[in-house]
This record gives sequence, structure tokens and C-alpha cells, in this order.
Amino acid sequence: TTTRTNRIMADLTVNINESITLNNQVIESSDTRTITGIGEISKRILTITTNEATIATFSGAVASAGHYNDSAVKYMRFTNLDATNFLTLTFTNNANDEVAIKVDAENSFILYADNSGGMVAIFNATQAADADSDTALGNLTTIQADANTGNCDLEMVIASV
Repeated sequence: TTTRTNRIMADLTVNINESITLNNQVIESSDTRTITGIGEISKRILTITTNEATIATFSGAVASAGHYNDSAVKYMRFTNLDATNFLTLTFTNNANDEVAIKVDAENSFILYADNSGGMVAIFNATQAADADSDTALGNLTTIQADANTGNCDLEMVIASV
């Protein structure tokens, strides 16, 4: 058994740049976010079928293949690599609230974690969710995915401290 005592940490820098010329006027915007202390990165390309399947699970347990420590995850990006079909990501929390996000062909969805708690207490998706209240926010427990009409390749990046 090998014990890892000197864990290497790195900074993850995420850049979002927007640029458009409209009516001969250039409008640009950029946002750079640096997430410090990243010690683990998972980058996978998954084939998503038309049958909903779990692609990641989360809890307070130690991370393992396909399972992530919910308080350690700081960043997630999902990119639909398909040129035609959309896919749906369904996020479930510990109260069994679900929110479904459509990721169209060649588009991405990014989820930054809570600065202090990771994926703990990040969303409430009940029909009567109160956007002004954080009292019912739940911990992310599962992400499922399914494609609309044909298989899609999904690039999934998850960064953890």
C-alpha cells in the first residue's frame, strides 16, 4: 500500500470570452475565474444513449471511479460533442429534487461550485422553489444523461480539491 503524503495542487483557470460586432460596433466581454488548490481532475468522454443513465454520483465519501466527494468538487463542465443531437443532463439532490438541463449539439454547460461548500447545498428544484431563500438547498447526489434521438459523445470535466 502506498500512502501519498505530498499531494500536488494546481490552479484551474477558466476563461469565458465573448465578442460580437453589431452595427459596426465591437462589443467584447471576458470573465476569468481561477480556482485554487485543485488536486484532482477527471476528464472523460462518454457515449450517451437515448436511455437515461447515471454518469456521476456524489456524497461525503472518498472519491472513486465515477463517484466524487461532494464538498471537494469545485468545477464541472459538460460539452456535447455531437453535431446534430441534443442531450439532457438531470441533476438530483439529496431531497430527490431534480433539474433537467438541455445541452444542444456542440454546446457546453458549466457549473461552478459553492466557494466554500463544493456541491453541498447548491440547488432546490421543487416546483415551489423560493429563489430568495437558501433554506431548502440540497446537496448534489447524482447526474444522469440521455440523448434525444441518437447517441451523443459527452465530454465531462470535473475538478476537485
